[in-house]
Amino acid sequence: MKQAHPVKVIAVTGGKGGVGKTNVSVNLSAALSEMGRRVVLMDADLGLANVDVLLGLRVKKNITDVLDGRCSLAEVLVKVDKNMSIVPASSGTQAMTALSEHQHAELIHAFNDIADMMDILIIDTAAGISESVVSFVKAAQEVLVVVCDEPTSITDAYALIKMLNRDHKMTHFRILANMVHSETEGRNMFNKILTVTDRFLDVTLQYVGSIPYDEAVRKAVQKQTPVLKAFSGSKASAAYRQLANKVDNWPVLKTPRGHLEFFVEQLVKRH
Repeated sequence: MKQAHPVKVIAVTGGKGGVGKTNVSVNLSAALSEMGRRVVLMDADLGLANVDVLLGLRVKKNITDVLDGRCSLAEVLVKVDKNMSIVPASSGTQAMTALSEHQHAELIHAFNDIADMMDILIIDTAAGISESVVSFVKAAQEVLVVVCDEPTSITDAYALIKMLNRDHKMTHFRILANMVHSETEGRNMFNKILTVTDRFLDVTLQYVGSIPYDEAVRKAVQKQTPVLKAFSGSKASAAYRQLANKVDNWPVLKTPRGHLEFFVEQLVKRH
């Protein structure tokens, strides 16, 4: 029997918009790709695609085509570089924001066909706590919650963690502080969330570090290029490489947790 290929699945989420979540997804993918990992980045903001825009890509097909049966997931993949590909979402399609549970399940299962083409799947979720966000977060092995130094960002991140814990029994979250002016600021953000979760929820939070506020990021967005490629020596690029090293060392889940998960067949086979 063919040995099932383990894939690490990470959902990047944040509760609210404006925390730089898509930028984190794109640059973390680029940093992992630079390390030689085969990365697929899925734009899971199904009705408001922006990963392709951030990367300056013109896409012909997207997730809608897969769900409508017009093509396979492999046909939708767009190569960014040698090791990195994206699965683009559709833009301005209202129907895509309200997929049924069955459609989400179909989409998650469709990834089994391309499992052998990747080592890491990164899911850039939509903002907010819609059913779509919950579906993809539950289907991932790791949840990376991005926060920035705004009161609404902290409260929204807490609301997301609380809902996933209370309604879906999820207990493990990793926190990344984005656009910080110092490492202390990042730690303080994490501690604000930790104080409340420790008091009211039965969850484990892990601080994975911070990405500094860096003008190079804004310039890279204007160039529609990951900051690692546009400004390789920048502070933000160094931080993304550090983050990628940590992510690379996270263990790959060996058994399903009982949710509908990406690559659950592989997990079952290995188990």
